[in-house]
Amino acid sequence: MSTPRLLSPRGWAVLAALAAVWLLGVPLLHLAVPAGHPLHLSEFYVGLLGKFACYAICALAIDLIWGFTGILSLGHGLFFALGGYGMGMYLMRQIGREGQYGSELPDFMVFLNWQELPWHWALSDSLPAQLFLALAVPGALAALFGWFAFRSRIQGVYFSIITQALTVAAMLLFFRNETGFGGNNGFTDFKRLAGISLQLPAMKLALCLASGLALLGCYLLARWLTQGRYGRLLLAVRDAESRLRFCGYDPVAYKLSIWVLSALMCALAGVLYVPQVGIINPSEMSPAASIEMAIWAAVGGRGTLIGPILGAFFVNGGKSVFTAWLPEVWLFVLGGLFIAVTLFLPRGLIGLIGALSRKERP
Repeated sequence: MSTPRLLSPRGWAVLAALAAVWLLGVPLLHLAVPAGHPLHLSEFYVGLLGKFACYAICALAIDLIWGFTGILSLGHGLFFALGGYGMGMYLMRQIGREGQYGSELPDFMVFLNWQELPWHWALSDSLPAQLFLALAVPGALAALFGWFAFRSRIQGVYFSIITQALTVAAMLLFFRNETGFGGNNGFTDFKRLAGISLQLPAMKLALCLASGLALLGCYLLARWLTQGRYGRLLLAVRDAESRLRFCGYDPVAYKLSIWVLSALMCALAGVLYVPQVGIINPSEMSPAASIEMAIWAAVGGRGTLIGPILGAFFVNGGKSVFTAWLPEVWLFVLGGLFIAVTLFLPRGLIGLIGALSRKERP
């Protein structure tokens, strides 16, 4: 059996062009083009692009479990937030005595009269340890939850409701001050990452580029997984799970593996997201945040990999425009967009682009 190609020559060319635009075009427009020029990319837009790349990783993760495996999760915002909290704990420790109370403890702990760090903050001063925990904890939680859920053969809307209940429970837990995660205010006022100020333009640019590279890596990994036998089995789980089980395969193993991978991707997005936005709080675990991730995938086009990435940039770009000019109507626009895509564009924007390109061919 021949090994399937990861990408066609044309696909590699397009991917290389997009990577060049991100890795070379963004720095050039930001550093080489003078401020005030129409082509200048300000620090605000550099940060915005970095955020969008993180959102696109989440949309790609949703596509792997929903578009390819048929598992709709309404709780992936939890894994995103846990990754963000893992990074946030390290960033809070880097503030040191520069904080409001001049203590080595985070300001919220001093305000609550804590005398020492809680046990789960023991490794928070080590960047490698926190990066590991920021991925390991969401991954372990996803594995534990997925094992019980998939072994119990919970499917469809029941699984979606349970994932939503999980993220709501976690959100309520993180709202409590005694858990040691900053309560409803969360973590903010970050100063440095690896000893380098987060306010430096070079650091903001580096985080933006790192987010783009992470998105590229996640896309290539997802593409590699879905192009081979593993991807065909995921589609079989989505389309005919009972028949797959009858043929001697164990759907639980495939569902659990792709579920944990998607959780890790969201956690990675959270790690990169927090230093760029400068805050993490329990609102990132709200059901609305997870539902938005599903909307990005649906708008872009489920089961296509590139579609959810396009959807994340498209929807969040629209959100940035509408919340600046007409913030009160954004939710109506988002709801209308989702309904329109469901009724008229079941394959999303990527399907529309494909139909238009075929129509234009002679």
